[in-house]
Amino acid sequence: MTFPAMIFSAGFGTRMGPLTKDMPKPMVPLAGRPMIDYAVDLLRDAGVRQIVANTHYLPSKIEPHLSALDIEAIREDPEILDTGGGLKAALPLFDEDIVVTLNPDAAWLGPNPIKRLIQAWRPEMQALLLLVPMVDASTTRTTGDFSLEQGEIRRIGEFMYTGAQIIRTTGMGQITDKAFSLNVYWDLLAKSAPLNGVVYEGQWCDIGSADGLATAERLLGHV
Repeated sequence: MTFPAMIFSAGFGTRMGPLTKDMPKPMVPLAGRPMIDYAVDLLRDAGVRQIVANTHYLPSKIEPHLSALDIEAIREDPEILDTGGGLKAALPLFDEDIVVTLNPDAAWLGPNPIKRLIQAWRPEMQALLLLVPMVDASTTRTTGDFSLEQGEIRRIGEFMYTGAQIIRTTGMGQITDKAFSLNVYWDLLAKSAPLNGVVYEGQWCDIGSADGLATAERLLGHV
């Protein structure tokens, strides 16, 4: 069982400071390779064949790289669409209505997180979010995103969303806004049935800043 995937790569990366002045955040080197390459490796290792990535900030600096990796780029222009709007805009490119989404600004040490999601997915699910306990997360965040009880998630708790999920997209047409966060779609889905979560059994690092990048390189053993 595999699904198509989308990598969110359109953001400005402002918290990275000078590192993203002339470079899209997914192209910032992590241990000598563009950050996005690690996300692609995880997806391909999990058997994902179709990968789409959105672009917006400095698209000419990332789109040739995506093309070389056989990844279809969808450019958000003139406005950036956020995660929910970006996924909705990409839906015509997918042959299926269940999609893996992945943020490239994270480092993983341990089992393949995409395989973990695919193994835990069940046909009755609407969304399955990959979570990590706050105590095990390398991040500057001080509060968690969700609680997890018997596989179901609720807002605010001791778990952080890692930026990896499997989500059913059939309800996205109910949102009329062009630009919106995935949080809006999660809230819509949760009105009809609880959303699901599964815990990542490995180490995870949020690369939200230059300090996070340094932490990720230490995690991967390159510093």
